[in-house]
Amino acid sequence: MSMHSIDQTIDKIFSTRRITRYDQHLLMTLFSQGDISDSDKALINRVYEALTQGQLKVVE
Repeated sequence: MSMHSIDQTIDKIFSTRRITRYDQHLLMTLFSQGDISDSDKALINRVYEALTQGQLKVVE
């Protein structure tokens, strides 16, 4: 996945306040592989913080 796609995915998640299971899996995989930039890691962390705080709804 390109960096542009990561940005697009995260923008979509925050603009809709929803995250799909696919989005979750994709971001977890990218994060665990560790070959993404620090700024992308920070964005992914923001998504997971928002999830744990109930700011995002998980949808199928």
